Amino acid sequence: MTAHRTYRWLWVAAVLLAVWGGFLSTAGAVRIKDLANIKGVRPNQLVGYGLVVGLDGTGDGKKAVFTVQSMVSMLEKMGITVSADDIKVKNVAAVMVTAELPPFARSGTAIDALVSSIGDAQNLQGGNLLMTPLKAANGQVYAVAQGPVNTGGFAAGGAGASVRKNFPTVGRLLGGAIVERDTNSDFNQRDALTIGIDQPDFTTALRMTEAINTLFYDPIATAVDAATIQVKVPTPYLGNLVGLIAMIEKLEVMPDGMARVVINERTGTVVMGENVRISTIAIAHGNLSIVVKDNSRVSQPLPFSQGQTVVTPDTELSVKEGENQLVLIPGSASIGEVVKALNALGVSPRDLIAIFQAIKAAGALQADLEVI
Repeated sequence: MTAHRTYRWLWVAAVLLAVWGGFLSTAGAVRIKDLANIKGVRPNQLVGYGLVVGLDGTGDGKKAVFTVQSMVSMLEKMGITVSADDIKVKNVAAVMVTAELPPFARSGTAIDALVSSIGDAQNLQGGNLLMTPLKAANGQVYAVAQGPVNTGGFAAGGAGASVRKNFPTVGRLLGGAIVERDTNSDFNQRDALTIGIDQPDFTTALRMTEAINTLFYDPIATAVDAATIQVKVPTPYLGNLVGLIAMIEKLEVMPDGMARVVINERTGTVVMGENVRISTIAIAHGNLSIVVKDNSRVSQPLPFSQGQTVVTPDTELSVKEGENQLVLIPGSASIGEVVKALNALGVSPRDLIAIFQAIKAAGALQADLEVI
């Protein structure tokens, strides 16, 4: 009976610990999947040169010599000999085609491609891209693009007026690029993984390492630096890296970072991080408004007098100064206390920029001040 009660209490304690641990893990924690990436698992950029045909007189003009040369070359490959001087069409445009080859892409996979005019074409709407090889940085062709171009905009006009929406000289091929070459990868044969942290930080790297080692009850993860974690593949997962990575990606850790205040002077935007602290400081903020208004008054002489009409200036001057009092911010004030104190001053976002710059100059802002 005693053993049964002991087992029951142990079971209840385990359940409570699991619930409490789950609560702690979800309170502001972020998945490793959203904080880091696996080395070797990344997309590759593809680019190619092609021609868009079928335009309604909105293609390249005479100044785009390379368009005519491309048409001559294309027709010669099809067995048609033509002189460049005889080609005067406006329904063809030269374009650059770009695409992103996803990781582990296989032959036959359909991907999107972006078509951008490089000549003086006015509109790619209604055009059709001819077969265009897409090459990677190593010069090899990995995909071929062809199909109708979707611009998502339009342009129309006449002699006296015109209208334009979005950018009709840029279009998209929805699934119009077909992968023709598999990416060579021996990913599943690795015995070690390298995890790269998107925002390098020593504390975040240490927390990720501890979370991985706790999950597998074995020190398989080692933090090399603030941005890199080496993971030794456990024996049961050799040849099954998909399962291993899926388990690691689901782990949740609390990311850390530098205290930072970001200011955008163009829009008046001020963003403060959670770890921003301000030392003891007193702030006084008052707006001084001076309005100068000039009026002209006309002095008209009496009838039949020998006087002249005279214009005399009349200046009105008004000065208004804010009556905000001095506000004291205690030492090591949190972000909430700082916002409350600044709101008490009635400052605008534009004024916040000047205030934070002054606090930083006074040495009381315990954070990086970044102006974008």
